[in-house]
Amino acid sequence: MTDPTHVSAHTPIHSIYARWGRFGLYTFLIDGPELALVDTGVTDTAQGVADGLAELGRDIRDVKWILLTHGHIDHLGGTVALWEMTGRQAQVVIHEADVDYLESRRAHVENYLNLRADYIDDPKAEAKQTAMMASAISGEMSPHSIVTGGEVLDLGGVKVRVVHTPGHTGGSVAYVVEGQNDVFVGDAVQIHGAANGFPGYEDPDAYRDSLVTIQQLAANRMFLGHPFRSDEGVAYEVELDRDTAAHAVQEAIGIEARIREAALALGTGESDSPYSPFAAIADHLGYTGDPTLEPSPFFTTLHGYFKA
Repeated sequence: MTDPTHVSAHTPIHSIYARWGRFGLYTFLIDGPELALVDTGVTDTAQGVADGLAELGRDIRDVKWILLTHGHIDHLGGTVALWEMTGRQAQVVIHEADVDYLESRRAHVENYLNLRADYIDDPKAEAKQTAMMASAISGEMSPHSIVTGGEVLDLGGVKVRVVHTPGHTGGSVAYVVEGQNDVFVGDAVQIHGAANGFPGYEDPDAYRDSLVTIQQLAANRMFLGHPFRSDEGVAYEVELDRDTAAHAVQEAIGIEARIREAALALGTGESDSPYSPFAAIADHLGYTGDPTLEPSPFFTTLHGYFKA
């Protein structure tokens, strides 16, 4: 189904929502002279994106750009399917650090094995991950444009600036629609995370710095990848106005600081707890979610504070 956002005085932006497992997935349409999709959901939501465009009076075959905020499956998995629907004429854009995720399903499995497998006792995990990637990622392809940050993309007169915002992944980027300062941040502003109730980022230092970068953008509107949760456990909308966006970013900065303080003060310790070796940190932060549910942000994030 479609959920059109408030139309600005400049280039309209619309959201297309799809349900996938425990998550709500969002693809955004920059409705300019050259249609651009921001993120693509997964294989099973690709047709829903095309249908959502049709509800808006737009045709998937007219999409000229596919802009990926980062390489995780829930943002990238539908790319090949949607690119095929455009007649293979859309330009696919991704940051150089996340290119492997577009070109290889195996890269996602390796990410799991390198970040989370040591904390979760599941001998079938690799096989499960491999099967998930085969199902959720609609194909493998090389991008048409590899960005590093600082580029300005011309969408037929609408200019979109690329800002590198690593931390959640190494290749996370924000896209800024110039002239109206609307900012798509993907998952770079986690706040308290989504379904698992814990923010997920691989590199804590880079994540903290990127939050400051996003804060300095002073977005007129900020578009989140998911309805991330506030300190009170209430989900934010995916489109935030200027004041709400500023509050969300500041809240995310404070949450990261609390996690960092707890991690550095309490360290690690093996135990029978499902949160081991970070049980003391979970207790201190009052985190009671299931740490094993994919994408396992609890283990992903805390691993980053202690990696060599």
